[in-house]
Amino acid sequence: MSTDVARTRLRLPTLDATSGVWAALALALILGGTLVALDGGSLFSESSTISLLQRAAGLGIVAVGQTMAILAGSLDLSVAYVISLTSLVAAETMAGSDGMVLPAIAAVLAVSAAIGLLNGLLITKLRINAFIATLGVGLLIKGYLEQGYAGPAGSVPTSFQHLGYDRVGPVPLSFLLFAAVAAAAWFTLRSTRYGHHLIATGGDLDVARLSGVRTDRVLIRTHVICSLCAGIAGLYLASRLGAGAPRVGAEGGYDLESIAAVVLGGTVLAGGRGGVAGTVGGVLLLAVIDGVFNQLEVDSFFKQMVRGVVIVAAVAVYALRLRRTSDRRKAAVA
Repeated sequence: MSTDVARTRLRLPTLDATSGVWAALALALILGGTLVALDGGSLFSESSTISLLQRAAGLGIVAVGQTMAILAGSLDLSVAYVISLTSLVAAETMAGSDGMVLPAIAAVLAVSAAIGLLNGLLITKLRINAFIATLGVGLLIKGYLEQGYAGPAGSVPTSFQHLGYDRVGPVPLSFLLFAAVAAAAWFTLRSTRYGHHLIATGGDLDVARLSGVRTDRVLIRTHVICSLCAGIAGLYLASRLGAGAPRVGAEGGYDLESIAAVVLGGTVLAGGRGGVAGTVGGVLLLAVIDGVFNQLEVDSFFKQMVRGVVIVAAVAVYALRLRRTSDRRKAAVA
């Protein structure tokens, strides 16, 4: 009987989560490129490619930090407000002066690291759920921004705007920055003791603690890294806008979008399983969907519906695969 039931189950492709999101990206490029071509445009022109990569850069940098937080069994909902705040810190510190670029970068990194430290301490020392702790910190920053700023403030010098607009061949500098951040995170997770401890902490907090892992330190350090990634994204957006913007992070939806990219990339929300390579694929998939819909001038409501369906379908497939893997292991043990 059980054999018959197993035969009737839906047979899923044997791709792992990372391979699956890259296969979905290839499919989206083929289908999207065809639809845009039928509409008289081109998804693969130089200007379209540059626009797609620039769109992916900001979200991608935030999503890399979010990946590490989720892998550790946590998450960070304050990143959107950290982006807005750090864009203002950068622009107001620079005030259009070339000589203040380095102090502004240092100030942005210090502010974002302090916010990440606060998130980590709230979660580990006060035992506040990560969802509530990071949401609360985000709302505190939101209140400060709404009280102190009515619109854009500060200015960045022309030399700093090279980050937002220059490119090496067809590849924007901002995308190279995203690639560097992703490569650093990939190396950290794969080849360092901290990376292994992070995965262990996300896999099972109690087992990791009993194995000698200082889980509180791991979680605090992870939230600092996540906020630093949001601060780097704030620097990038300040270079694009030429000024700081108090609502650029929230209006861009970087909090939920970054989580969506991580989930699309196959990282399990409960932590312990996943990686940066899948997140990069998820970020590019979202950027391609946006690029196709923008060229086809699709209604924004329909666009959001399709993005939602894609994310829910991906999570459903991953959940089904995990359940089947768990069932096979239980059957093997029995």
